[in-house]
Amino acid sequence: MKFLSEYRDPELAEKYLEQIQKTVTRPWTIMEVCGGQTHSLVKNGILNMLPKEVRMVHGPGCPVCVTPLNLIDKAIFLAEEKGVILCSFGDMLRVPGSEKSLLAAKANGADIRILYSPLEAVKIARENPDREVVFFAVGFETTAPANALSVIHAHRLELPNYSILASHVLVPPAIEAVMEDEESQIQAFLAAGHVCTIMGILEYYPLVERFKVPIVVTGFEPVDLLQGILMAVRQLENGEAKVENQYARMVREEGNPKAQEAIYEVFEVTDRLWRGMEVIPMSGYEVKEKYAAYDAKRKFNVNIAEAPENKECIAGEIMKGIKKPFDCPHFGKKCKPENPLGAPMVSSEGACAAYYHFSGIINESELQGT
Repeated sequence: MKFLSEYRDPELAEKYLEQIQKTVTRPWTIMEVCGGQTHSLVKNGILNMLPKEVRMVHGPGCPVCVTPLNLIDKAIFLAEEKGVILCSFGDMLRVPGSEKSLLAAKANGADIRILYSPLEAVKIARENPDREVVFFAVGFETTAPANALSVIHAHRLELPNYSILASHVLVPPAIEAVMEDEESQIQAFLAAGHVCTIMGILEYYPLVERFKVPIVVTGFEPVDLLQGILMAVRQLENGEAKVENQYARMVREEGNPKAQEAIYEVFEVTDRLWRGMEVIPMSGYEVKEKYAAYDAKRKFNVNIAEAPENKECIAGEIMKGIKKPFDCPHFGKKCKPENPLGAPMVSSEGACAAYYHFSGIINESELQGT
């Protein structure tokens, strides 16, 4: 890659659009897994440009959106009742818990800080030896290495006052859960390129073999997405199902071994509750016993019962690709970013937020959820 602008080239984008139009002969439903891909599709008007035969639906690849209410409630409890310095990425602050958000807790006086890296939280712990510091470690495999390194770093520094509240989820089990859903109509996937940069693509071969669906690892720029859609459509039209790597400039088959080494040093795979999607077996990371001293769940022994989801929010159906944001009767009315019913309306990767902010460039068929 020489310049990022290469992947925003209108002429190249038009070329791929023309090839998609020439290739497609019947309706196909393709899911882009990642919320970052959803936002790129929407804000760049790609949903409008695609031929009507190609229907894109939006997947569960927004880690903020799938973080359970229970963990948000635990984070709030740690900040308000335990008096910790709670550090978090900014995306988490407006996500509603069962009673309030982290932003509301911060407004009430809790010491909640927005950071760009968990290593900043380690620095805060080092500078405040008399305070407990907890980093809210949310994300897919992409953010897991940095969160793991923060634990390793704190361990080396012998910091007793640092821990993480882990809420890591994994992409391949989510794809499996989507395909196992009786209502699923997904015929191909665009896999998240940044996740595969870390983990590689080996985990996708068994999914392709089992479900007979194409999986194309794709980047996030307009040209990336159009090329990835073209690759998926070609497979579908040819009756093929294989793993392809559109994002070869960043993704290697084996991924990043050093990043994986950090992950497996600190985390182990476990069952994980996904907001709106129930428990998905072996779909998350939990801190290993070896680093239990840096696991906020163990350290503070916080027992908070799982609260029910807001019945008015259809986030689960949206993240499984069954419905689209405009199918929700509360979209843009009772549910807005400043007063959300669910996480997809406030996360920077949430499908509802994408539709809300860029609704002026979504065509009428999208408005009707078709």
